[in-house]
Amino acid sequence: MKIGPIDLGPRPVMLAPMEDVTDGSFRLICKEAGADMVYTEFVSADALIRNIAATTRKLVINPAERPVAIQIYGREPDVMVQAAKIVEQAGPDIIDINFGCPVKKVAGKGAGAGLLRDVPKMLDITRAVVDAVNLPVTVKTRLGWDHDSKIIVELAERLQDCGISALTVHGRTRSQMYTGQADWEMIARVKENPRLHIPVIGNGDISTHRQITDAFDRYGVDGVMVGRATIGAPWIFRTLKGGDPVPVAAQFDLLRRQIHESIERIDPLRGILHIRRHLAVTPLFKGIPDFKATRISILQANTPESLLGLIDHVQRTYYPSSL
Repeated sequence: MKIGPIDLGPRPVMLAPMEDVTDGSFRLICKEAGADMVYTEFVSADALIRNIAATTRKLVINPAERPVAIQIYGREPDVMVQAAKIVEQAGPDIIDINFGCPVKKVAGKGAGAGLLRDVPKMLDITRAVVDAVNLPVTVKTRLGWDHDSKIIVELAERLQDCGISALTVHGRTRSQMYTGQADWEMIARVKENPRLHIPVIGNGDISTHRQITDAFDRYGVDGVMVGRATIGAPWIFRTLKGGDPVPVAAQFDLLRRQIHESIERIDPLRGILHIRRHLAVTPLFKGIPDFKATRISILQANTPESLLGLIDHVQRTYYPSSL
C-alpha cells in the first residue's frame, strides 16, 4: 500500500493516533515491535498557531519511528492551513486531518467528528490543507454523526475529490463514541465503491492477528489501524502481524522503559501521571488473583522509586520464571 510516495508494503498495520498515548517513546516502541506506520497524538491547530509549548512538543519526531504522520484538528480552514504549514516544517512523512474525535470538548466545538455535521466546511478544510502543503494529506473519520446519518460512502468520494492520499475509517458513528461494535461491513462498502481509488484503512476493535487477517481478506481494506489494544501493550504489534509473543521479561523491560522515558520527557510526577493510563490496562496485570490492592498501589505511586519498586515486586512475585 502506498500513501503518496510512502510505500508501506503489503497489508500494513499501523498505530492509531491517540491523545495522551502516542507520544514519541510509545510510537518508537510500537515501531520496533512491528508497526508499519505510527501517528502522533492529535495536535490542536489553534494551539499550534499560538505556539503553545505543550502542543509544539508533539511535533518532535525521532528518525527511527518513520514513516510517521502528524495529525491535526481544528474547525476553521485558515487556521488549519496555518497549522499544516507549521507541521510541514517539522518534517513528518504525512499530515493527517482528524475528523473523527468524538469527545465533547472537540466535537462539541465543531472540530473532529463535529464536522460530520458540517460536511461543506469539512471539505473546505480538506481542500485548503491539501493545497497548502507538499506532503501527502490523509483523513481519519467515522461512519457519520449517528445511526441515521451514516454518510461515509459518499463522503469518502468527496474527500478523495479534495485530493487526499488515503482515508482511515473508524467503524463507529460519533454518537457511539467507543461503545458497541465497529461496523466493518460499512468499512467494506467504502472500499467496494468502484469510484474510490485511494487506499482505505480500517480501524475499530482490532486486537488479534485473526482480526487483522479478516480485515484484509473479508473486508478488503488496504491497511489496518490499531488503537486501544496497544495501550499498556505496545509490543502487541508483533503478534498482530503473526509473530511469536514477546517474552514476559521483555514486556516488563518495555514497561520500565516507558516509565523512564515518560519521566525524562516531562518530569518525575507528571511523567508518572502520564504513564498511569498504560499501567491501568496492561495485560501484564490482568488475571492475577487478589491483585486489587497491588494495582491500587501502582496507580497511586507518585515517585519513580516507589513505582519501579512495585513493578519489580509484581515480576518477582507473579512471574518469577521471567527473571
